[in-house]
Amino acid sequence: MPINQNIFRMNRKQFLQGSLLGAAGLGTAGMQKVMGNSPAVAQVPDDIKITDVKTYIHKKALFVKVDTNLGVSGWGEGDHDNTAVVSKAIDKVGKPIVLGENPFESEYLWHQILYKGEDLGLSGLSTGALAGIDNALWDLKGRILQMPVHQLLGGCKVEKIKVYGSFGIGDRNRKTPVEAAATAMDFVSKGYDTIKLRMQIRVLNRNPEPDDTEQYVKAVRDAIGDDKILFVDFNNGYTPGKAIELIKRLYEKYNVLLVEEPVHYHDRDGLRQCVEASPIRIAAGEHEFNRWDFKELITKGKADVVNLDVIKGGGISEMKKAAVLAQAFEKEVMFHNARPTLATAATLQLVATIFNPARVQEYGGERKSMGLGPLFMNKFRFEDGYLYVPKTPGIGLEVNEKEMKKFLVKS
Repeated sequence: MPINQNIFRMNRKQFLQGSLLGAAGLGTAGMQKVMGNSPAVAQVPDDIKITDVKTYIHKKALFVKVDTNLGVSGWGEGDHDNTAVVSKAIDKVGKPIVLGENPFESEYLWHQILYKGEDLGLSGLSTGALAGIDNALWDLKGRILQMPVHQLLGGCKVEKIKVYGSFGIGDRNRKTPVEAAATAMDFVSKGYDTIKLRMQIRVLNRNPEPDDTEQYVKAVRDAIGDDKILFVDFNNGYTPGKAIELIKRLYEKYNVLLVEEPVHYHDRDGLRQCVEASPIRIAAGEHEFNRWDFKELITKGKADVVNLDVIKGGGISEMKKAAVLAQAFEKEVMFHNARPTLATAATLQLVATIFNPARVQEYGGERKSMGLGPLFMNKFRFEDGYLYVPKTPGIGLEVNEKEMKKFLVKS
């Protein structure tokens, strides 16, 4: 088919009106004011400026909104732990750096925020705050260009992503083994063929006595049957010797095929011992928040599967780099995420652009008890154990701003 040369003769204002800013509701006068009359379409990003950054704290989440002078905004999600502190870091460190800047220069802005706040650490607080801003910038760029984020990242023609049912037994009000089995069966009834049981032991309760992990695993395996795949997350629950002994027993008796975070997340030597002794794959990484952390995890810890988190690890920009690093070492990537929010939306967009995803990715279902559903106008499409990658502009969820305003943090 011959190329229509007329499309290259459109002036800048017409191009924006027809393909970029129509959805933003800007009229011709508004575009002239914002964009001027230059015909150079390539310079469009130079005229777009960030005008505000707002944070919203829900008891179960932290969200970020980035506004621009075009009237177009982007939404992201940051670290949901210690949200008041993360929100303050966004407001005092990130916001002053991005105000007045072009959102399409997000790589530059990402590094400015990280290193101008480096005394806060290059991991943890800094990257949890950065994630909120970075994910919002990707959503914003997608909305301005009227493209889903996975296309901006160079998508891999992925339509849907297989997910596994993930649930924890609780820290205080723990599920009983019978209740855990019922939760697992609920996932199976919805089409999941893989279940992950999270023991939530944590570092402060390592090598618990009495240890009921095997009791829970047996209850879940008996409930879901032998044809379903079972993973177990120790949540940093053991020292290497104890972990290795338990891993072997769970594999031999209950056909557990993957164990996650068997030892303290910074015990690289202990992790390597588990990997070398284990008959099954060992996953780790949800407590690694930047490319340097993942370099250590892969080269010293030798994890078989690398866990990435887009709301703790600096956002889509940094986790894309971590995924590529893992690919260079022939490691699969399994995203850490059990939240039915912008975290899942960002994860789906990123997974759809990488070549080393694991067969299944984590998803905890709608989790209505978290009370996050009313904050969004749409839901993810889930069918037979798969989540479909959103095709709408940006990350893929539409925020219910009337509801979200209830959680606005005032500067």
